Amino acid sequence: MIDLIDLSHPSGERNKAILELLYSSGPRVSEIVNLETQHLYFEDELVIFTGKGNKQRWVPMGGPAIKQLKVYFNHLRKPQVAKKGHEKYFFLNLRGAKLSRNYIFMLIQELAKRAEIKRKVGPHTFRHSFATSLVERGADLRAVQQMLGHESITTTEIYTHLDRSYLKDVIKEFHPRS
Repeated sequence: MIDLIDLSHPSGERNKAILELLYSSGPRVSEIVNLETQHLYFEDELVIFTGKGNKQRWVPMGGPAIKQLKVYFNHLRKPQVAKKGHEKYFFLNLRGAKLSRNYIFMLIQELAKRAEIKRKVGPHTFRHSFATSLVERGADLRAVQQMLGHESITTTEIYTHLDRSYLKDVIKEFHPRS
């Protein structure tokens, strides 16, 4: 989907930065639209997301996300004039106002359609993929809980279902008594 973004359009670099950050750090869509410029720490490879209950958490960002966020910031966001009251937001629309949740939903649906993805895809799909990828590769569930901003570990445990099915497949394939 990321490869299908039209980078020749003024919003292309921004849209690519949004998708890279969604997959790299697993934020909620509301955390993307409310992300403030001051909460990005490129040198430390960290971002502060403000989640449910106005709770803030530090989350690492991956290399591709950092690179794309810097491109957007340096070439588009920094020179853009923000509407009054929207100056603090990192992601702005072409009129200088913060993005809406609906815009990000529509962007992802359009890219999924172009990619010929048949199942329903939204911003939460990226969050789910982020968490599932970490758990499948052996990440500590408490660390994933912290990065997602889940109050309860039980909420995070939903991402272990794929890991359990993988373990069952391993037993079936490799255990001598299966």
